[in-house]
Amino acid sequence: MQTPFDPGAPAGAITDVPGIEVGQFTDTRRPTGCSVVIARAGAVAGVDVRGAAPGTRETDLLAPSNLVNEVHAVLLAGGSAFGLDAASGAVRWLEEQGIGLDLGMGLARLPLVPAAVLFDLPVGDARIRPDAAAGYAACANASRAAPAEGNAGAGAGAVVGKMFGLQHAMKGGIGTASLCVAGVTVGALVACNAVGDVVDPETGLPLAGARSEDGRSLRDTRRALLRGEPPHPLLAGSNTTIGVIATDARLTKVQAQRLAMAGHDGLARSINPVHTMSDGDTLFAMATGLAAQHPGMMVLATMAAEAVARATVRAVWMARSLQLPGAAPLPACCDLQAPA
Repeated sequence: MQTPFDPGAPAGAITDVPGIEVGQFTDTRRPTGCSVVIARAGAVAGVDVRGAAPGTRETDLLAPSNLVNEVHAVLLAGGSAFGLDAASGAVRWLEEQGIGLDLGMGLARLPLVPAAVLFDLPVGDARIRPDAAAGYAACANASRAAPAEGNAGAGAGAVVGKMFGLQHAMKGGIGTASLCVAGVTVGALVACNAVGDVVDPETGLPLAGARSEDGRSLRDTRRALLRGEPPHPLLAGSNTTIGVIATDARLTKVQAQRLAMAGHDGLARSINPVHTMSDGDTLFAMATGLAAQHPGMMVLATMAAEAVARATVRAVWMARSLQLPGAAPLPACCDLQAPA
């Protein structure tokens, strides 16, 4: 018999991976924000875009057939397509630190910063969104410390469970987790803004998501759809879960891409439904190569999926309720009596 996942147990953080730092900027005026995962010495990277409505920057360069082998940071942001501007601020900060691709011939170093965004514009004043200054500030805040979770960074304005309307939804957020097996560490940072429910990866029971008409319990989106309840009309791209998987294992670009793909298994275990036409679910993978060991891709892929699932649950578990003027309240996971 499967036992429920304990989201309150120590989960680790993506910053447990040697060579990885995380910085965040949270704009409390709306709220919204951005989060950046930095590898100062560079990291072999891959990406897998699984949702049908993504908002991304510089993902093409991560294709295994393309030339560039390493990136220096990955940025996650709210603000929908507007939030991609935050990556420009990250690039500027990294250049000032002398971090980037050596172009030779006395030219400046070129920081490579792929990015992905989620849609949080309905939460507060949509005119406030992460910009270049926000990305710069997130980098300036970067450290090896475990990043704040819940209503922070790219998860500050995140909402989950919007299948039957925003008035029945709950607060999403950002979460992190890590695992260590055979001397190798894999960590994940996930900003969850899914249209579906976040579920217990062990039992499949909902933890946060679409609420009942009286708002006091969880509707269970999967079962509601299957019994014929019609979904609320959804704007394409108005949801999305984005994240970064990091490891200290030494990987090729092909292997990094496979690790990003395996991470989506973790999303499938912790979000239901996931990868919909209204989500832009995107996961990056970064490998610093600082570990002497390599347990093999089977083990690493299993670790990546598990870290993503745990980080996704932490994103809603650590979130706190939000009440904005003139808007319906967004309760958090801790406000409801979730199923055991």
